[in-house]
Amino acid sequence: MLKLTDDGAKITLQGQPQTADNGMFWFGSALLVGAVAVAMAMSLLSERLAIGALALLIIGSFIFNRQRQQRKKAMSGMISNGILWLRAGELVHDNQGKREHIQLAEGDKVNLIGEQLQIADSKGINKYHISGFESIQETTAAKAILQGQTLTKRHVNIKMSEDPPTS
Repeated sequence: MLKLTDDGAKITLQGQPQTADNGMFWFGSALLVGAVAVAMAMSLLSERLAIGALALLIIGSFIFNRQRQQRKKAMSGMISNGILWLRAGELVHDNQGKREHIQLAEGDKVNLIGEQLQIADSKGINKYHISGFESIQETTAAKAILQGQTLTKRHVNIKMSEDPPTS
């Protein structure tokens, strides 16, 4: 839903929320199983093999955490739900109380891809991908506002439905 403000617009995105990060559950489960395996190795095997099992547990934990951080970083530029507050050259993404202030650089380009916006830097590298707009008109209005064009109420299509007269 698009609402014009004095200096821009407020758009409520209708996209699906990102799936919850259950990586901590799997990490905890793997750590528990690994700790039990190391405890068993310490009681049954020689000291060298037990230390080797402990080292494998530590290395496995490090690799798992590193991959999780990289996956989370790759998804940080995807915006599909929440509220966008748009002004010329900047936007604020409010998602369940967490606000992210995004300032566009001079060379950044805002591209329209269907009903989605893509923000790329001057070299063409994607920075943000915004989806979840209600219509192509909302997407076009968001692009225009980010590029510094001013919109007035006469630019917005208003649909009115005629109620039947009541007797």
